Amino acid sequence: MALRQFSVQDVELNEKFETFMRELKTNEVTEPYDIGMGTLKILRKVIAQCRWKNPSELIAMVREQGKRLKDSQPSETIISNMTGRILKLIRDECRRLMSEGHPAANETDLDFGLPSNQSGLLGLPKLATKEEEEDDHLKKEVPNLKAAVMEAISELITELDISMENICSQALEHIHASEVILTAGRSLTVENFLRKAAKKRKFQLIVVEGAPYYQGHRLAKRLADEGIETSVITDSEVFALMSRVNKVIIGTHVVFADGGLKAPCGTFTIAQCAKFFSVPVLVCTSMFKFSQKHSCMDDFNKFLSPHNVLPYAECEITSDVQICNPVFEYVPPVLITFYVTNIGGHATGYVYRLVQDLFCVEDNNFI
Repeated sequence: MALRQFSVQDVELNEKFETFMRELKTNEVTEPYDIGMGTLKILRKVIAQCRWKNPSELIAMVREQGKRLKDSQPSETIISNMTGRILKLIRDECRRLMSEGHPAANETDLDFGLPSNQSGLLGLPKLATKEEEEDDHLKKEVPNLKAAVMEAISELITELDISMENICSQALEHIHASEVILTAGRSLTVENFLRKAAKKRKFQLIVVEGAPYYQGHRLAKRLADEGIETSVITDSEVFALMSRVNKVIIGTHVVFADGGLKAPCGTFTIAQCAKFFSVPVLVCTSMFKFSQKHSCMDDFNKFLSPHNVLPYAECEITSDVQICNPVFEYVPPVLITFYVTNIGGHATGYVYRLVQDLFCVEDNNFI
């Protein structure tokens, strides 16, 4: 199926677009990094090869194709994150190029989609309706906009590539000698974070197995092979052992605008136990996982087959019951102590400011 509304001459682009959508629908691509990188590369090709005349058409096109990707897997907030980041880049580059072309124009004149009497009022967030958003500034042709946007997206892709390296470089600041660290599941970011710290610090690691998929066993084996003293515990033993733990280090799938997490099931219990014993909870995550959305979404979660929880062959009443096997759960910000990101460490209360810098409020209702 060709891209709707905007014709694409490149057959290869259409094939890549449909292939990526199919992989999202069938859960062939589930890692946040792969989803984010795939979304960026697809939308970059769409911007480069589709026809558009001005910023308004470009923004509409990115919104439409971003929504198509999101509809293929509604629970993947990463797609909305990357679409929103690109829309922010388009507006920023458009504003920069127009200000260079008109040095006398002030920032208020180039606040796209906002009437002048609302711009910067008392420092409050700028609000715009759908009608106000289609401002005359966005309907004017901007020279060199495509090249500027393509370069900005390439920089964003580079940011994703080196994000894990930047997070791991902070490992020695948060992990000290002879500490007892607890983690859960299988997060590639956390795994590399712990490996980096283990090169110069000796610590004891407790890994929660994460039933029913037991991702913790795989993480524990790999870290044990690196010479890290590692123990595996069941999910039900977390509360009993938490009093011995110095800090909890976990990963996440998404960070919401309120500072809460969309994390694998079991994380909420761990965070509650840590709160009870006043153990700090550190979240290792890249900035591309930060979302302008909140947890109150109909498409928050996704569900897998309950066979791993209650095998059909072992139960005679399966035809009479409904069994849910959710993949994620919400962890409120009050249970999180600190975020370790690729641009540094941040307290939970500062997440709203980070999100404000990453996205435009004008695009909240479209992605």
